Amino acid sequence: MLVILASLTLCAQNTYVFFGSFNHDKESEGIYVYQLDTLKGKLSKVTSVKGVLNPSFLTLSHDGKYLFSCTESKTKNAGSVSSFEFNPEKRSLTFINSQKSGGENPVYLAAHQNGKWLVNGNYTEGSISAYPILENGFIQPHVQNIQFSEGSVNPDRQDRAHIHSTVFSPDFKYLFLPDLGADKIRTYAFGSDKKEPLTETEASFTKATPGSGPRHFTFHPNGKFAYCIEEMGGAVSVYQYENGKLESIQRINTHSEKFKDNFESSDVHISPDGRYLYASNRGNENNIAIFSIQNDGTLKTVGYQSTKGIHPRVFTIDSTGNFLIVAHPVSGTAVVFKRNAETGLLKKVEKVKLEGVSTVQVRKY
Repeated sequence: MLVILASLTLCAQNTYVFFGSFNHDKESEGIYVYQLDTLKGKLSKVTSVKGVLNPSFLTLSHDGKYLFSCTESKTKNAGSVSSFEFNPEKRSLTFINSQKSGGENPVYLAAHQNGKWLVNGNYTEGSISAYPILENGFIQPHVQNIQFSEGSVNPDRQDRAHIHSTVFSPDFKYLFLPDLGADKIRTYAFGSDKKEPLTETEASFTKATPGSGPRHFTFHPNGKFAYCIEEMGGAVSVYQYENGKLESIQRINTHSEKFKDNFESSDVHISPDGRYLYASNRGNENNIAIFSIQNDGTLKTVGYQSTKGIHPRVFTIDSTGNFLIVAHPVSGTAVVFKRNAETGLLKKVEKVKLEGVSTVQVRKY
């Protein structure tokens, strides 16, 4: 019995959670690493990093060895992407290098599964950059920087292009770019063996509802469906997916009927078993909309649950599907929820105070 308990305890301690923040000061902590107890859902601090400014979004390499961050976000005339090495045995996070982001206010990063490429989206100037990555995690200068210009129907929010995420297709042959400013999901072919990997596709974009503001994007685990959360429209658009092409099949609200406008929907993720989709709402709601996913990919509303914080900007689900973790930059809190795999519902199990916490990633080592 003691051997079994010891084994369970050991397994519960090899999952790490990475948080970035709007720290607004290089002298204060910017990136935090916590350990997640996967039996109880509790967080314990492992280490943190100073010397980086506004690490607003994080992503991990596919082997988990490197952590990449958007840095100098929300910094006038600046913007960079940075690389760190994570060593779970030493419980250390070590800065490697930074490169210019190719545009102001980088907000999203995607790492290719082969470990050789990184792509970021720059919100304010509406551009993307592609960087080769060396075997030691060093980010080389970008080899492509593609600028977009056109806006859409809302002059206050959509005066020009605003790329809000960069998401690889399940086979990593395509890159999808929700453009909040242009109401488009842009598409590029990605040739990982080329010196300049990004090339335009024949169908270069999928048009979203005017004024909806596409923000974040995710694929179903079966690779047949894709989902885009629309910040300004307060909805999730559902698409059938095949070989770089999206076909719209549904658009469903992320809010109840009592909310009519001023939506601030933000992030979207699917449980690893493919049964439930979660969509976060900031603004007046501060909740997560929960949907069951039907066999044809369409969504059915289950309900809405408070995230127990203010401004749920980014959240994530661990690989077991047992835990959902939310970052709230306004209340400065990270909240862990235990997820019921059968009902999809959430139960709060932990809350930690983290000033300006803006993003979260989780991985088992």
